[in-house]
Amino acid sequence: MSEFIREYIAPTKTVYSMWVIMAVILLFCFIATRNMKDKPGVLQNIAEMIVSSLLNFFSGVLGEKKVRHYFPMLASFFVLIIVCNYTGLLPGAGEGDEALFTVPTSVLAVTAAMAVISFVTVQSAGIKKHGLGKYLLTFFKPFVFLFPILILEQFTRPLSMALRLYGNIHGEELATETLFGLFPIGLPLVMNVLSLLFCFIQAMVFTMLLAVFINEATEDEE
Repeated sequence: MSEFIREYIAPTKTVYSMWVIMAVILLFCFIATRNMKDKPGVLQNIAEMIVSSLLNFFSGVLGEKKVRHYFPMLASFFVLIIVCNYTGLLPGAGEGDEALFTVPTSVLAVTAAMAVISFVTVQSAGIKKHGLGKYLLTFFKPFVFLFPILILEQFTRPLSMALRLYGNIHGEELATETLFGLFPIGLPLVMNVLSLLFCFIQAMVFTMLLAVFINEATEDEE
């Protein structure tokens, strides 16, 4: 029984890594916002800059009216993904037994869970906007025979989001480890610098696609 619990129920290194990352994010948010001032300190300034930048970006996708409703989830996804991605730059990150922690977004189960949440969010947004009946009717437009394809597309979208994020981060981790083994001086440092931009782009792509799909599901009927 203890072996079964240890094998299938006990938290894995990935779960522990996610707990630590979420705790760090929550701690930062708490410290940055617990004593808001008109003349902000460093942490409040950083928090306000992040919120303002993300709000402006998602407003361009969803519009001013809808962004206020979906912004908390989109911003939370972005921050969680980018922090998970950047943990791969820390010493001790990896997948082997010798690694201190894993990069959560390099694990398919994690990105798949994010994709499932995204799928439920999109469908719920569409049903809330149009009602179940009218929302289903949108899949018969512009032609009835496209219904199976459009329904299938709703399932392949989150699948592609999960695989894209997992594949890119996992591949980047493997490439960096391989280059470090071949060229331990110089090139890995260049890869880490490039990873700063690469990890940001992956977080932005995932959340931007989610915003686009939400906007599509909640469009006003013509």
